[in-house]
Formats: sequence, structure tokens, C-alpha cells
Amino acid sequence: MDEDQFAAWEKGRMPRGKTLDLLCRLYETDTQGLGLAGSYHPNMSVPTPVASGATTSRPAAGTLAAFATAEPVIEAVETYRRALDSTLASTTASATQLEVLDEQVMDLRQVYIFAPPAEMLLRLLGTLEEVRLLSGERQPAAVQVRLSEMIAVLATLVADALMKLGRLDQARMWYGTARAAADDAGGIELRSRIRVQAAMLPYYYGPLERAASLAKDARLLNRGRATSTGAFAAAAEARALARLGDVEGARTAVRQAIELFDHAPAGPADDAWAFPRRRLLLYLSGAFTALGEVREALRVQQEALALYPDRTGIDPALLRLEEAMCLVHQRNPSEACELASSAYLAVPEELRTEILGVRTKEVIRIMPARVRETRAARQLGELLALPTGRM
Repeated sequence: MDEDQFAAWEKGRMPRGKTLDLLCRLYETDTQGLGLAGSYHPNMSVPTPVASGATTSRPAAGTLAAFATAEPVIEAVETYRRALDSTLASTTASATQLEVLDEQVMDLRQVYIFAPPAEMLLRLLGTLEEVRLLSGERQPAAVQVRLSEMIAVLATLVADALMKLGRLDQARMWYGTARAAADDAGGIELRSRIRVQAAMLPYYYGPLERAASLAKDARLLNRGRATSTGAFAAAAEARALARLGDVEGARTAVRQAIELFDHAPAGPADDAWAFPRRRLLLYLSGAFTALGEVREALRVQQEALALYPDRTGIDPALLRLEEAMCLVHQRNPSEACELASSAYLAVPEELRTEILGVRTKEVIRIMPARVRETRAARQLGELLALPTGRM
């Protein structure tokens, strides 16, 4: 830069667009050293490496300082700072929009308890699309966390609905999406909850080892804190271990689930994302039934059934099916098949999904081979083989 050029900069007469050019010319180098773009080596269009030991001329310290503090440069720096502040503050999600979305998610969580899964899929996906569109825009970090939390919850409910409908591959992928969203949000509570929710898929459809592993991961993430999620994780691990034949592990997990639940803050009962006492008892029923501890299983089943509202989902039917399994353990197969049939048929047709059929078949599966050939067992199997509309 010659004296005339510098004087023009100092007086603010040089166009601001020349700032980058002049900086590069001032250093007689390409802009890689400046972390920018372009090349200004003499007589070359692309940058070339500087030989080892070579030196590059630099302007005098006073000249460089004067250039850096010239008014056009300072204005350009300030303009860029304002642009950064604007970018950081910009958001397409207002506080009101976030509140409305929170309300929509909560409404879906409450309706999910009793609504048919096929119907819920459409409603969940509609709200998810709204959240996705906002999440795809530049948002402040706190807003992005809230949106990721919403995606995690909604994606989990979508996965659960698909699981109930028997769409296992899709359910598995949606659980993966939910885990990714929870990890993006970063909260330990949410990350733990998503994993224990995902354990339901392998618990009902296999492999059981995967169910136990996911529940254990959730329990370890919880770090022994007295939360409903911690109790949920321990209870899920207990029933998976019980079906795997790990008696001591299952009993230890049962004790931990009860202890954590008793010390956790009470949560709502009308929320699919909550873990109220009736759900704890449902999981304990699964553990006690698999362990063959019939007396305890029947006790928690009856206590749980008394806690369910009139308008609910398939949980009461699942409890009655486990009661039928207890009857199998007590060597009353005919009564077990009768109870299983009535429990299955008592569920409204739109809720009588694949997961209920899988659990009903379990009543037959745990019978001794010779008992499966009895008339009662065959009739139960024939009932499950009928198209839903003919029942």
C-alpha cells in the first residue's frame, strides 16, 4: 500500500469493499493467513508456499496500527459485529408459539392414554411437522433445546403407536430418532426416559436381552436419583430380567423400583409421559408373573386395576392377561384361556392391536406342550387367528 492509498483509507475516502483487498496487499500475501479467501502474491493467481527461512516484508508497526484503526476498518468491524448479534438474536419461534406447541404436546400426551394408535399417528405427525419446521430455522440455543425435547417426546409416542400396530421396523427407527433428539437436547432425565420407553419394543417382541440392556442404560443414566424415570427404568429392567430367568437380578430391580418410586415426587396420572403408581404396578405384575410369584402378582394386579379410569387404553387388558398367566402357573389352563379370551374381546376393536395379540399368545406359549392341545387352548388360538372385524 503506498502513501496515497493509506491516506485515502485514513480519511475514509476508500470504498469499504476494498478492505479485504488492501489488508492482503498490505501483508503482500494470500488471504489464507488472514483466514479469509483470495490470493495476492505478486504476479500469481493462486497462493504458493513460502520457502523455509524466507521472510515477507511487513509494514512498520505504526503504519499497521494506523491502518487497523482507520475509520472505514472500524466501521466494517462494527457492522460485522452487529450482523453477528442479529443472527444470534434472530428466531422464527415466538414465546407464544412455543407455549402453544407445549400445550399441543401436552394435549396429545393426555389423549394418547385412551385414543387408538392409528388415530394418534396422524395427530402426532401433524404437530411434529410444526416443530420440525421451526427447528429447521436458526433458533437461540434455549429455544432449540425446547424444540428438540418436543421432538423426542412426540417421536417416542409415534414409535409406541407403531409398536402397538405391529410395525416393528418403523417403530425401531422412530425410537432411534427420539434418542437422537433427546441426546441433542442434552437433559439426563429425557435421555433416560427415551431409553426406557424404547425398551418396551424388545420386551414384547424380542430380543429380551435388548430390553434389559436399554432399561439398564436408562437406570445408569438416572444415577440412582429418586425420580419417576428412575423407578420406571428399574421396573422395566426387573420384568425383562424376570423373563430372562435372572431371579436375583429381577428381585433386586423390583426393590429398587419401589424405593425410587416411593421417594420420587408425585406426578400426574392423566399423562402418557408420566409414570403413575398404576404403571409401576403393571411392570411389577410382569416381573412377579414371570418369576412365578403368583400371590404377589395377583395382589399388584388387583391394586393396579382399581386405579385405572373408565376411559383408558390396553393396560387393564394386559394386567388381566398376566392374571391368566398366573392361572397357568396354578395349573388352571381352562380358566386361564377363558380369562384371556374375555380380556382380549373386552378391548374395543380399534384398540385391539398387534401388541395385545402377542401378549395373549404368551398365555398359550407358557403352557406345557400337552396342555396346548386341549380344547380351551385351541379355541383361544383360533380366536386370535380370526380377522379383527369378525370377532
